[in-house]
Amino acid sequence: MLTKILVLTAYFTVVIILGLLAKSRLKEGPADYFLAGRGLGTFVLMGTMAATNFSAFTVFGASGAGYRDGLSFFPIMAFGTGFMALTFWLLGRKVWQWGRTHQLVTPAELVEQVYGNKWLAALFALAMVVFTVPYLALQPLAGAKVLGQLFGLPPWAGASLITAIILVYTLRGGLKAVAWTDVFQGLLMFILMAAALFMVTSHFGGWSQAFSQAREAVPELFSRPGPRGVYTPAVWFSFLALWFFCDPMFPQLFQRFYSAKKERSLARTMALYPLICTLVFALPVAMGVLGHLAFPGLAGRASDNIVPLLMTRLAGDFMGTLVLAAGLAALMSTMDSQLLTLSSIFSRDLFPLIRGRKSESSLVGRVFVLCLALAGLLVALVSDATILSLGLTAFTGLAVLFPTVFFGLYLKKPRPAAGIASILVGEALVVAYHLKLLPSGGFLPAMPAIAASVVVYLAVQLLSGGLGLPRFTRRGWLALILFGGVFALAQDYWAWGRVGGSLAGWPLWAWYFVGLSALQTLFIAWWLRTSKE
Repeated sequence: MLTKILVLTAYFTVVIILGLLAKSRLKEGPADYFLAGRGLGTFVLMGTMAATNFSAFTVFGASGAGYRDGLSFFPIMAFGTGFMALTFWLLGRKVWQWGRTHQLVTPAELVEQVYGNKWLAALFALAMVVFTVPYLALQPLAGAKVLGQLFGLPPWAGASLITAIILVYTLRGGLKAVAWTDVFQGLLMFILMAAALFMVTSHFGGWSQAFSQAREAVPELFSRPGPRGVYTPAVWFSFLALWFFCDPMFPQLFQRFYSAKKERSLARTMALYPLICTLVFALPVAMGVLGHLAFPGLAGRASDNIVPLLMTRLAGDFMGTLVLAAGLAALMSTMDSQLLTLSSIFSRDLFPLIRGRKSESSLVGRVFVLCLALAGLLVALVSDATILSLGLTAFTGLAVLFPTVFFGLYLKKPRPAAGIASILVGEALVVAYHLKLLPSGGFLPAMPAIAASVVVYLAVQLLSGGLGLPRFTRRGWLALILFGGVFALAQDYWAWGRVGGSLAGWPLWAWYFVGLSALQTLFIAWWLRTSKE
């Protein structure tokens, strides 16, 4: 017990010190507090982009999904999230340019600047806050799992402790503190999860032997649609498409587009993102699959606990606690970013509706950070959903905001009415699907909700003055064909229902998606090189 306490105390101390040291370089203006002075270079930007996206959902949600549904979940997250990197250039570059030109701080400020309508901006901001709270709640929920497994703490105590530690450095240091702690925690998460997987495979005779045993025990883990029959072609398509629309609408990722020091920092981050996603998501999904060898028969929320269960059984106190710190690193590096970004949205977009003016002090944002943290903590304590299902509600609500941003940046004269109608219809459908009032036709509810938001936007835009579509160059059409082709190849329905051959214990269809991610990286490199010519 003493070893566990010392390891976690050391980890928490390093995180807090990093955050407090970053404070010494900050001024008190909004751009400094919320955007780190718009000065994040490639290394820190890439680290904070990755770490803030790889949350408790990555370590605990992905490992739980790997346990329940097998290797099917690997391409969904690795390729699907990596494909989202295209939006770093499609949206991120333009967001960065608008942010520099007009000194924007929040996502909603971009919407107001593009459309010239404060009510659309307020609606956009409100939707972002409402649908980020369930995602925010994932973090203390997962933290409670780790601390409960290590020390037997009740859920309320573990979740509260994690929330309090994050508040200490977020309230003090702003994005500079968050970014540097993200880099530290992101690297820690990857290294320790790799170590954890090595320990698990070694315990069962090595990599190939371990996966061969899992394949013999539960062969459905190595084919689609998986043991529970979840990943039908329609659901598969839905997941791969969902990340493209929802991830750039995560407020903490959106705001990081503003914080890049140079445009090329975004470009380099985009180029490396598919590789990073492939490496990071392989670890927890593999842990989930191998969890059947030690803990068969878990179901529902219990399966989200597979990483803590494996570590407490297979590793000693020191290594086991250190590896579980990787899960804490993942969730803390996301929750701090969510709190910081949402506080900026409140102080600059929603607070003016109450007081009639923007707050130029970070004090209002700090107060809202505290309120949001408590709200997320409350949702975490009362929810009985799995990490995956809780996250999907948040992801769907954020995804329907994509058309408003995309069309606003690319149409010649975007109309506010189109954005308002798109958001209202899309979010109404999200609520209806959440309450199970409508059928989704076998797809995830996100697909009809996104489709409706796109159709409504274009219809209202057309009726209110014409679309004014931009013209594409030959290079633009070629890029569309290339990247569209990669996404089309990801719909490999010919491989459904069978395991096929294997390499190093994994089926060839799983390696196929590693190849698709590498192909995407090559296309991105070409795109970036030719864009400079």
